[in-house]
Amino acid sequence: MPSRKPPPARPPGKPRKLAAPKAPPVLSEVRERIDGIDRQIQALIAERARWAHQVGKAKGSLKAAVDYYRPEREAQVLRQVLDRNDGPLSDEVLLRLFREIMSACLAQQEPLKVGYLGPEGTFSQQALHKHFGHSAKGLPLGSIEEVFQEVEAGHADFGVVPVENSGQGTIQSTLDMFLTSSLKICGEVELAVHQYLMSRTGRLEDIERVYSHPMSLAQAKAWLRQHLPKAEKIAVSSNAEAARRARSADDSAAIAGENAGHVYGLRTIAGPIEDRPDNTTRFLVLGRELFPPSGHDRSSLLVYVRDQPGALYNVLSPFARHGVSMNRIESRPAHTGRWQYAFFIDVGGHVQDGPVADALAELGEYATDIKVLGSYPVALL
Repeated sequence: MPSRKPPPARPPGKPRKLAAPKAPPVLSEVRERIDGIDRQIQALIAERARWAHQVGKAKGSLKAAVDYYRPEREAQVLRQVLDRNDGPLSDEVLLRLFREIMSACLAQQEPLKVGYLGPEGTFSQQALHKHFGHSAKGLPLGSIEEVFQEVEAGHADFGVVPVENSGQGTIQSTLDMFLTSSLKICGEVELAVHQYLMSRTGRLEDIERVYSHPMSLAQAKAWLRQHLPKAEKIAVSSNAEAARRARSADDSAAIAGENAGHVYGLRTIAGPIEDRPDNTTRFLVLGRELFPPSGHDRSSLLVYVRDQPGALYNVLSPFARHGVSMNRIESRPAHTGRWQYAFFIDVGGHVQDGPVADALAELGEYATDIKVLGSYPVALL
């Protein structure tokens, strides 16, 4: 077999021939291509809206927007969005885009009416928009109790209330409402909470008093101690209420989210000022019915126990035996008698799932009462 001849040697000093650089794209052509894609996107959104309208027709004659809303179906669609995402947009951005598309399509029938702890500009309003999109109609209410009452009365389709903060713990007033309310939890929202110090003048040296919700004051305790040790700290019903008060005097400030500052025309002095960078608040979505499984759910339970040795063990052991993960447990006075307590328990899975159903059946032997507060899709992001 003849040997291959080596390639001819490159003359000394002669540079290697490089491939010609690729010509940069022509801007007008790029813009034209983007315009074409935009037209396709708009046409597909319109087609989706038309098919969403057909869903309403397929369900027959229904009374209101709440009859069209299916949180388990929405959660499944959004999980598929995450599964398909290969970038370059982040999961969070795509979820927000698809949530708004779904919100707008649902609102063709009639916008959902959602009560929240107001006034306008609160973190509860942000949680509402994150979960339902901006096409839902928000109803600002004066207290957590009012949110429960308006949903129970049918004046609001759903409600959004805070239940716990990663740094400050449980919001007891929300848990206590479940002791007597017939409402069901049908969703949850996790919201990263960033606190800002804001005032009318925007000058730290002017501040003699600071308004905020008690939990927000606690979340920024170290910052306040360092920068405003002599300022009066005044607790109010919400951060938006704090912003509303702060706009009336140059020597007042509010601790609130940026959105509240925009709504009430305040200038930011400093922020974020929360003591924990991972500060997160969990909100619950309240409705009037229990929805089917989505495939990735959580269940919240209220368990009343007999006053006897081993009562807590008897409550916990059925979940362990049936392989059900427990996410949270907290005791509260049951309001049924002196020194009587109930346990609020969050477990992984839906009450219609076999392991959860089996655990609850076994738990019934040890509990005086078991109330299913809700089974709902786990928050995506």
